Amino acid sequence: MSEAVDPSTTAAWADLARLAAAYEPDLRSALTASWVDRQTLDAADLRVDLSKNLLDDEVGAALLRLADEVDLPARREAMFAGEHINVTEDRAVLHTALRLPRSASLTVDGQDVVTDVHEVLDRAFAFAERVRSGDWTGVTGRRIETVVNIGIGGSDLGPVMAYEALAPYRQDGLTCRFISNIDPTDAGQTLTGLDPETTLFIVSSKTFGTLETLTNARLCKAWLLDRLPADADPGEAVARHFVAVSTALDKVADFGIDTDNAFGFWDWVGGRYSMDSAIGLSLVIAIGPDRFAELLAGFHAMDEHFRTAPAEANVPLRMGLLNVWYVNFLGAHTHAVLPYAQLLHRFPAYLQQLTMESNGKGVRWDGEAVGYDTGEVFWGEPGTNGQHAFYQLIHQGTRLVPADFIAFARPAYALQDGDADVHELLLSNFFAQTKALAFGKTADEVRAEGVAEELVSARTFPGNRPTTSIMAPELTPSVLGQLIALYEHITFVEGAVWGVDSFDQWGVELGKQLAQELRPAVSGDADVLARQDPSTQSLIGYFQEHRD
Repeated sequence: MSEAVDPSTTAAWADLARLAAAYEPDLRSALTASWVDRQTLDAADLRVDLSKNLLDDEVGAALLRLADEVDLPARREAMFAGEHINVTEDRAVLHTALRLPRSASLTVDGQDVVTDVHEVLDRAFAFAERVRSGDWTGVTGRRIETVVNIGIGGSDLGPVMAYEALAPYRQDGLTCRFISNIDPTDAGQTLTGLDPETTLFIVSSKTFGTLETLTNARLCKAWLLDRLPADADPGEAVARHFVAVSTALDKVADFGIDTDNAFGFWDWVGGRYSMDSAIGLSLVIAIGPDRFAELLAGFHAMDEHFRTAPAEANVPLRMGLLNVWYVNFLGAHTHAVLPYAQLLHRFPAYLQQLTMESNGKGVRWDGEAVGYDTGEVFWGEPGTNGQHAFYQLIHQGTRLVPADFIAFARPAYALQDGDADVHELLLSNFFAQTKALAFGKTADEVRAEGVAEELVSARTFPGNRPTTSIMAPELTPSVLGQLIALYEHITFVEGAVWGVDSFDQWGVELGKQLAQELRPAVSGDADVLARQDPSTQSLIGYFQEHRD
C-alpha cells in the first residue's frame, strides 16, 4: 500500500492548531457584505453560503494549504482516472463513471468503462419502459402496479431516498415499496395489501448472497407463489415477477430469475455510491428514463465542478475542509443536515451511510493507526420538525454542532393558507434559524425586552453556531443528483485529508460473521451455546425461554 501522509505532521496542521487556540468567533462583526459575497459560491445549480461558518481568511488559507500538503488534488485526479485508490480491496473508485455522458472516454484495467456503463443503462431503461407502458406483465397478463425493491444498505437507502425526494415526478398508477430489514415485520408490512398479480420484485445484491436481501427475497417468493392463482406455473411466475440487480448470474438463475433480466454493476462501485447504477432500477421505473438521465446529468455537473473548479471556489473541497476544521480543531463530533424540504426527509439517513461507513476508520490506508479524530456522526430531520425537537441543543447546548441547511426557492407543492404563501412561511424559518444560530441574543438584548433578571441567562443565546446554507431554484432530478454528488465529494475530501480509505467497509463484516456463527446456538445447539461468553449465553437463554 502507498504511504498516506499523516496530516498532523504538516505545517498547515500546526498553523490550524495555532489559529484554533487563539480563535474567538464573532459572527456579528464578521458578517459584512464583502465577506458574504466572497463566501457565497455557485456549483452547478446550487448556491452555497459559507459566510456563517467559524472561519476567517487565515483559517481558510491554512485549510487550502492542508489540502495541498496531503496531496489531495493528486488523489482526486487518481480517483477520476480509475487508479486503485481503494487500496485494501485493490479496486478503482469510479462512481463518477456511472454518470459520464456517452460521448466520454475512460478505459480502466483494460475495460471501456463508458461503454460498459451505457450498455447496462440502455438495458435498464428499456426494461423500465416496458414496465411503465404495460408491455411487461405479470404471469396472469395484468400490468405491473407495484415495484418492491429488496436490498439493504446502499441497495436500499439511495433508491428509497431518491424515490421520496422525486415524488412529483413519479408515474401515476405505479408505486414503489422497499424491503431492507431482516426483521420479518419489514416484509410483512410492505407486502400487506399488495396484489401478487400486479407486483414486481427487484432483488438488489451484487453477489446475490447478502443474508438480509436473500432472506427477504425468499420470503417474497413464497408470498407470491402462495397467493397467485393455482394454475400459475411457479417457474414462469418467478421469471415474470422477479428481476435482479446482480453480477452473480449463476445464483440469479438458481433463484429462478431469467438472467436476461439481471442488471449488473462493477466492483469499482461501492454500495453507498451505487444508486445511480442499476441499483436505481426501481427509481428508473418510477420516474422514467428521461428523468433518471437528468439525475445523472446533475451528478456529472457536480463531478465536473469538483474536478475543475479552483480551490477557493470549489464547494465540495471547501465544505470538506471546513468539516476537518470542526472535527480536528474545534472539537465537533456530530454534523446536522437540515433540509427545509419534506421530500428530503430521508436525505440525512442516506448521508449517514455515505459519510460514516466511508470515514469511520481508525487506520490510514497504509495500515498505520491515526493519531487524530476521523469521521462525524451525521444526523438530521426536515425543518420545521427539527425546530420542535433538537434545535434546543444546537442553539443553547454545550456542544458544537455544525449544520447544513438546505432549501429551494420554489416548492414541490404550492399551497395557500388563505392569502398566505405557506412556502414563504417555511423559508422564513429557514432564514431565521441560521441568523439566530449565528448572532444569538445577548443578555442586554434579553433585558431590553423586560425579562426578569433571574430568567435572563436562560433566555440568552450565545450565537456563533456555524451553519452552511445551500439553496437551489427547485428540487429537480438534476438538483438531487448535484446534492448527492456534493456530499460524495465532501466525504472524499475528508477521507483524503485524514488518509483513510473511504471506499472499504470492513467494520460491517464482524457482526455479520458472528451472527452466522451464533445461529446454531440461537436455534438450540447447546454445544455452540456453551462456547459463548456469559452475557451472550444469558441473552440467548432469555430469548429461548420467551420465544413461544
